[in-house]
Order: sequence, then C-alpha cells, then structure tokens
Amino acid sequence: MPNTTLQCHPLLRLLLMLLVLPVPALAQQQSAAPLITSFETVPAADQWLSPGDRLQVRLVGQPGGRATFLNGQPLWELPPAQAQGRRGVYQGSYLVQPGDTLRGRRLSATLTTPDSLTATALTAQTVQFLEPQQVQLAATRGALAYLNYGLGEDRLGGAKLGYLDSLVTLHVTGRVGDQYRVRLAEARTAWVPEEVVRLLPPGGFVPASLTGSISVQGDSVFDYVRVALSQRLPYQSQLLPEPSRLVVDIFGATSNTNWITQRDGLQELGDVSYEQVQPDVFRLVLHLRHHQSWGYHIGYRGNMLEIRVRRPPQKLRLRGLVVAVDAGHGGDNAGATSASGVREKDLTLAIALKLRQELEQADAQVLMTRTTDQTVDNGDRVLLLRRQLPQVLISIHVNSSANPGMQGTSTYYRYVAFRPLSVALYEEMRGTGLAGWGNVGSFNFALNGPTEYPNALVETAFLSNPDDEKRLTDPEFQQRMAEAMKRGLQQFLKEVKRDERR
Repeated sequence: MPNTTLQCHPLLRLLLMLLVLPVPALAQQQSAAPLITSFETVPAADQWLSPGDRLQVRLVGQPGGRATFLNGQPLWELPPAQAQGRRGVYQGSYLVQPGDTLRGRRLSATLTTPDSLTATALTAQTVQFLEPQQVQLAATRGALAYLNYGLGEDRLGGAKLGYLDSLVTLHVTGRVGDQYRVRLAEARTAWVPEEVVRLLPPGGFVPASLTGSISVQGDSVFDYVRVALSQRLPYQSQLLPEPSRLVVDIFGATSNTNWITQRDGLQELGDVSYEQVQPDVFRLVLHLRHHQSWGYHIGYRGNMLEIRVRRPPQKLRLRGLVVAVDAGHGGDNAGATSASGVREKDLTLAIALKLRQELEQADAQVLMTRTTDQTVDNGDRVLLLRRQLPQVLISIHVNSSANPGMQGTSTYYRYVAFRPLSVALYEEMRGTGLAGWGNVGSFNFALNGPTEYPNALVETAFLSNPDDEKRLTDPEFQQRMAEAMKRGLQQFLKEVKRDERR
C-alpha cells in the first residue's frame, strides 16, 4: 500500500495547533488581576500609638492565601459570614510594646497565594509609635476649645465632653486623623481636635498640681469659687438637679487644700466641699440654693481656676428679663429647603423677628444673633452670647426629613438642668395645633452647648412635610408660633417660681 500524507486545510491546521499549545492570553488575563485590592489601617487615618494600644489593619485580596504585615505579624482571612459575604478579607492587630519604634511611616503587607504568587502593598496612612519616656504635651488655644468623648462623628460633630479655657495643658498619648487622644487621669481619656490645640516642644512634665486654699465669695452679679493651682489643668463639669448642685472634676489635681473660706454676700452658693475621688482627680461639689440653675462659667485667671455661678433674676417675669433669640442659619447657610424652594433661613428669621416683637411688648430686653439675612458662624454666635450674657436663650429652627410623612414640632436641650425650659416651650408649641414630635435631650448642637444660661432649641415644624410647610409659610401661623414661644417662656418662669416656694 503506497505511503500517503494527510493534507489539511490551513484553518484546520491552525485549530489543531491551538489545541496542543498553552494559552498564554488566558494566563496573562489571570495574572493581570491584582492579588491585593486594598490595605489600610483601621480606622483608616494617620495614627500615633502608645505601648498598650492596638494597631489594627485590614487587607482585601485574593482568597485562600497567607498574609503578613509589620515584619511577619499574621493577617487572618475572615469567614465570609464575618465579612459581609466577601472572601479574601484579611485582618490583624498588633499590641504595641514598650521599646517598639516606628516613626511615622506607611505599613507594608505581603500576600502569598496557594499557587505561590506574591504581592506587597503599602497603606496610604502613616503610623508612629510614641516613646513613653518622651512626654508629648499640647496647649488649648482659642476661646472655644473643647474635648470629645471619642472619635464618633455625625452632622453635629463628635459627642462633646465640654469646653475648656485657653492655655490648658493636655498630655497627648495618641492620634487618629485630626484628633489627639489626651490622658485626663488614670484610665480616663478624651479626644481633642488639632485645630483647637498646639503641640508643645519636648521636655515638659505630665500635667499635675497640688490644690491650694479655696475661696468662695460673691459680688453684685455672681457667686465665685476659686481654687489655686500651679498650672492650668483640664476639667469637666456637670449640673445636677434634685438636689441642685454643680460638680466639677479637675484632672491631674491632688488635694493640698486645708481650708475653704466662704465669705458673706453669697446668694446662689450653699455648701462647697471637695473630695479626692482618684489620686489624680479632685472633685468640687457646689450646692445651689435654688432649684433651677441659671448657669455658670468655668475658666482661669492666671493659674487660678474660677467657677462663676449665675444668680437667678431678681424677679421671675418677662419684664426686665434678658432674652436671646437666635434665628437659625442665614446668609450662605440656607438650612433646609423645601421641594417648592422655601428656605429655612428665611422662615427662622421671620419667626424670630415676630418673637422679638412679642417679648419687647412684655418689656423684656431682647438680644438677637441676627436681624437680617447674614452669615453668622455658630461659634461666633456662642462667643457673642457669652459676652452679652442673656438670662435665657431660644434658638429657632425648622426641621426636615427625607420622609415627607414626618411632621410636628419638637424642642431640644443638652443639660438636664435646662430641660424645664425646653418642656415648657414644647407644650405651648403643641398648643398651636402642631403634632408633637418630642422633647430631645443631650442634644449636641453648638447653641445648646453653653452652660452660662438656660437654653433650648425649637424645631418649629417639618419643612419637608406639605402640611407643615403650609403652616410655616403662613404669616399668621408664624405669629401664633411666636406667641406660643412667649407663653412657653412665661410658663417656665411660673414653674420656677412655684418650685422655689416649696
């Protein structure tokens, strides 16, 4: 049988070649997919850490691999149930040890897949380990420095522990993003935004002071408690009812107080005492003579801590009372806007001007934070009112929600001692026919933050609700709301007078 040669069509021959050769295009497509999608610190911000802190990181990449960071520290792949159904999420942490050094650099991680492919990645954030031997201090600056409880945020900012005077010395033990962690006392920390402090050069000591003698006296307007210290230490205050008292904790202070002098002429302060609740926490307890507190201010004169306690008005009536009225938003800050284009800033001003007229007709002295469509920063409002010292503040706003079905009026307070004012305003606002939304406490809003005078915020109604919007834009109903706020203030004064007679 003669030898023969298979003759193939050129296309068939090409197909046979492709079947027996590797598929480099497919391999190239697989290798092009990144092994590591992301690598970041948790929280995802630049950090300063001290011994005992935990450095936490998260890597997202190809599943089933082996991941490490910080010179071999393991990263563990989470089960999908713990990673919102995702695979390839690796997490790890490292407890910072004394002697560890890391000076403000980005962290690296390595991921090795089961088929021995390896990739590395760097965090966008930097990490620094603080040396405990080198104390890092900061000093508060500006008139509105404040401390936060933690790192939480919402549209009102972080939850505030309280305001501080300027030039208060703070011991910095960490940092996350734009906030420094400060040690107030043993096992007690807080956070301070970098914008209200300046870092001090090295060489300082941890803030501490012995207390000196305490003086208690009054003048024609206030009662005062003054505590001698060797430096400006941080503090926290709390105004408590039943019995009415002001509690002030001074952090870093230890008692060397051997007497408290209480002079004649006191009108608001009763007993003043102290206790050393912790080795580095000195607590003052100021008992107040009246059921309703009318405010207080804490600050420094040199290194002397001064607590200034407000006395009640001579007569509990609108005539002669100094009332601040705040029209929310204004100028560049329009506030909420309805679907039809109605702006909160215009409504609050219209209602505030009507309230001013009502109060002046009752011979009250009215202070306005704005009388025109102008931009006024909330911090500037607080400083203005601190200088003018009203005896009460009503801040007027308009509510809004993504749910157009929400409607009604509400009032807001921060300190429980000022709740009676907000309740009286709320009850009178409901008397206008508006639905009740509620009375809200611990409200972290700038105008509710001052302790110098009773204050309340009124969210008149929901601009996002069609029925409430009709009421808000009706001049006659605006007048009814202004009259209701006036009656609410009158009712507050009547209730205070009744309580004082008990």
